[in-house]
Amino acid sequence: MRTLTRGTGPAYWIVLAGTLVLFTAAFLLPLVWVLIGAFKPPAELAQQPPTILPETWEPGAYVDAWNYMDLGRFFLNTFVVAIGAWAVQMAVIVPAAYALSKLRPIFGNAIMGLMLATLMLPSTAVLVPVYLTLTDLDLLNNPAGIWLPAAANALNVYLLKRFFDQIPEELLEAARIDGAGTWTTLVRIVLPISRPILAVVSIFAVVAAWKDFIWPLLVFPDPAKQTLSVALQRFAPDTPINLLLAGLVLASLPMVALFLAFQRHILAGLTAGGVKG
Repeated sequence: MRTLTRGTGPAYWIVLAGTLVLFTAAFLLPLVWVLIGAFKPPAELAQQPPTILPETWEPGAYVDAWNYMDLGRFFLNTFVVAIGAWAVQMAVIVPAAYALSKLRPIFGNAIMGLMLATLMLPSTAVLVPVYLTLTDLDLLNNPAGIWLPAAANALNVYLLKRFFDQIPEELLEAARIDGAGTWTTLVRIVLPISRPILAVVSIFAVVAAWKDFIWPLLVFPDPAKQTLSVALQRFAPDTPINLLLAGLVLASLPMVALFLAFQRHILAGLTAGGVKG
């Protein structure tokens, strides 16, 4: 450790501290502005120059926003969409990644390469064909219209495969000698030691479904079945700005709480380089 820090003078620590402060401010200031802005009346939000702290506090804005926009309904819709998308995606990508990593099918590397190649395509490039497919299957205004496309996630398959590649073959061979089949080995051996990376891809899946806008806008033409992101955009033109900001804060709270609750597992999954055994 002394070798790494030898020769680092005050300038190093000043630059490091300044960089950390700038990055922290870049992430936190917009959140703080929205959080505090919800307590200001609309006239104060529009005035120039803007006030930092509210001159007139309106603490009931969050309750008013919840009732005015009927956010409880849209929270439930979004929860159903996000949890379903997570469950369907995990049911697809975990066996796919395990098969590509440990079962080594013919042309496995080519299949993985083609899957990764889809990441080069912008999402708008496949929007029309996927939408037409869902229309033919009569899946509009149906959460399955979100769940099924969410199952095809090449990035999460790649992350899982890279983690499974680190699992020693000796561990799986010992399970086979004890009579464990492919599914038993996956469920009882591989998944328990893969909890960090499973937490990472789970967070990615839930957050992607929770914050998505374009796809839920197309799948749910019925306003009563829309998700939070779509509903807030629909209410925006006719809603006081402070209530809209309060709605945005309320919509983001579950994802913030989810990250804070699982941040240790997320960081462990992202930094995992192998399995000790």
